Amino acid sequence: MSTSTAHRVRPTAPAGVAEPPDETLREIPLPPYVTGEDAQFAVRAVVVHAPRHWSGGTICRNDANPHPCRLHRWGTRVLELRGLRDADIAALIERGDPTASLPPRPSA
Repeated sequence: MSTSTAHRVRPTAPAGVAEPPDETLREIPLPPYVTGEDAQFAVRAVVVHAPRHWSGGTICRNDANPHPCRLHRWGTRVLELRGLRDADIAALIERGDPTASLPPRPSA
């Protein structure tokens, strides 16, 4: 297999080690307020960029970056802003449908 077609898993930082300052700059900015369209993009991001267990650790199913990748983190943060709990997000991922509709917003 040539090196151009080989999939490589990027190493993750050990637990408890802070990310370098430039990693924060690479985060995808959140929208000022979350629209329905943003929420649907976020559902797609968390489902498509779901975790996959690999011999080198847990990686993103879509791009082989260490999980959670940038898009998965962004999608999770957007869905949390929309009012979804961790269990709701996990259920969306388990369902595996990137076009799934969101559960109703919790009433305050």
